[in-house]
Amino acid sequence: MYFFLRQLSVCDLLQSTNIAPVLLQAIIKDGVIIALGGCLIQFYIFICSEAFECLLLTVISFDRYLAICNPLRYISIMNHRLCFILNLTSWLLSLISSVITVTIMASLTFCDRNTINHFFCDFFPLLQLSCSDTFLVQMDLIVQSIPLVFFTFLFIVVSYVCIVHSVLKIVSSTGRQKAFSTCSSHLAVVSMFYGTLIGIYVVPPRNQLLTLSKVLSLFYTVVIPLVNPVIYSLKSKDMKSALEKMLVRRPHMPINNKREY
Repeated sequence: MYFFLRQLSVCDLLQSTNIAPVLLQAIIKDGVIIALGGCLIQFYIFICSEAFECLLLTVISFDRYLAICNPLRYISIMNHRLCFILNLTSWLLSLISSVITVTIMASLTFCDRNTINHFFCDFFPLLQLSCSDTFLVQMDLIVQSIPLVFFTFLFIVVSYVCIVHSVLKIVSSTGRQKAFSTCSSHLAVVSMFYGTLIGIYVVPPRNQLLTLSKVLSLFYTVVIPLVNPVIYSLKSKDMKSALEKMLVRRPHMPINNKREY
């Protein structure tokens, strides 16, 4: 599992470095001028990292399913070779799907002196600036969203239904608590990520408030990558003990200034 968590940290770092600098520059200067090529590059990195995170969260759910439902064969099945293959496949699928989307997006005609009413080059804000027909781009979004978002989310839900069914069979309460704590961090990340992702790209943009759309975009592009390491670190006993030392203040020892002669 830690192998996949390292890949998730790489994905979060890629997402943060892609969005946060432009966001800070826009706040300081009250706007940013970006070329069309730079905008498409930012959009490519964005959708590539988002697609990879969808696939990676699915792989982690499969990893948790094997660890809890089939613990005796976990090490033999989830070996280094399979971990490498799953990770490489996730990156390749993300890169290829992103290339297709950006290629179609680059074929659109954009009017001169466009102003994006957003803090980064997102899908719907770019479509609103297009002067040509966007039917092909919208169809590409629907076709790619079905396997990358809906199928992966469905796989995660089915995996956790099987996990809960197996955990409820455990007799000892300590064993059930340990099994649920193993999956709690992943469930928290999945809920935040897919909740905001579906909220933005499934709900039609004309039915969304612009401010709400920006807040949700800020949440899953900047906040979630920053929060993910903290959520997964809470499983560590060393991290928990360090937080307890910070939050629980020990009473000060009285100092006796009297000297005995």
